Amino acid sequence: MQRRQFLLSSLAAGGAFVLPEFAQAAYTVASPLKIGFCYSGPIGDSGWTYQHELGRRLVEKTYGDKVKTLFVESVPETPDAVRILRQFTQQGCGMVFATSFGFMESTLRVAKQFPKVAFEHATGYKSAANVGLYQTRFYEGAYLLGILAGKMTKTNTLGFVGSVPIPEVLRNINAFTLGARSVNPKVQTKVIWINSWYDPGRERETAEALVAQGADILYQGTDSPSVVQVAQERGLYAFGQDSDMSKHGPKSHLSANVANWSVYYVKKVGDMLEGKWKPEDTKWGMKEGMVQLSPLNPGVPADVARLFEAKKAEIVAGKFQPFTGPIKDNEGKERVAAGKVLSEEELWSLKWYAEGVIGKVPG
Repeated sequence: MQRRQFLLSSLAAGGAFVLPEFAQAAYTVASPLKIGFCYSGPIGDSGWTYQHELGRRLVEKTYGDKVKTLFVESVPETPDAVRILRQFTQQGCGMVFATSFGFMESTLRVAKQFPKVAFEHATGYKSAANVGLYQTRFYEGAYLLGILAGKMTKTNTLGFVGSVPIPEVLRNINAFTLGARSVNPKVQTKVIWINSWYDPGRERETAEALVAQGADILYQGTDSPSVVQVAQERGLYAFGQDSDMSKHGPKSHLSANVANWSVYYVKKVGDMLEGKWKPEDTKWGMKEGMVQLSPLNPGVPADVARLFEAKKAEIVAGKFQPFTGPIKDNEGKERVAAGKVLSEEELWSLKWYAEGVIGKVPG
């Protein structure tokens, strides 16, 4: 199973997140508290897993000898993940973070076997008495990147290298396009899906194909810096995803949508140490500091930077929501009426392209 790939059953159920009623349990809080981190990819120096690793390091720095962390990288998102998760519990971990969607069923299985261990699962939709959920409102950052793209494109064609067509990625594509069209109604976004989260070669080929189709600004739902590197080589612009990727394209990299998992990990580990941990369905964004944008490229014009910062301040203050109507899909159907905001339920089960995105969502 690919990382964070939704099962058909979740889509059929409307992507609902269901949490059981919390009942206080006697969780294992030894001294030091051992915490396991299960990573789907290699740590590297950028991308999804790297950002989780930064969070683990900050937990150690924050709590010192009160905690001891363990991690395993490049864990397959298959039933084999059960072995790694169970290994953490056998090593005495009282808390385990499973950092990718594909670990959902394995996490539930192991959590049932070890009810005194607190489990946290990233980007999932199933929970249990000792399993909490956490994910980002990445679409907030994507909207702001869209504003930059809409102002700086010369061809009015944006390119998006798609990973897996699940609501998480579709939200970003739509928000990116909505942000761009809010300042430049002529903009269109072309999407090519590679059905993988990390495949540098295919990411590069896809970015090249989008450039050949007229895209002069690129964004991505994938993890490697290949897209930014293509933009750098072609004298175009691009945005990083998950991490600041500016070192891979100093001239091309306008900004990046960064996942700061650290704030969540420090909070949840603190709760555990204080005996306050409980399973929750947490969705944090810019206000909470989980979604951050890397520094703007010095080449961004001053007026564009001011517009960007003003809208960012509105989002952080809760005065603006990117999916505020009127919004139509790319087939002309009204999805959000004027003055209304897309509901939480539909945000987390979104399966359509916004007006301005070319093509159809893959089945």
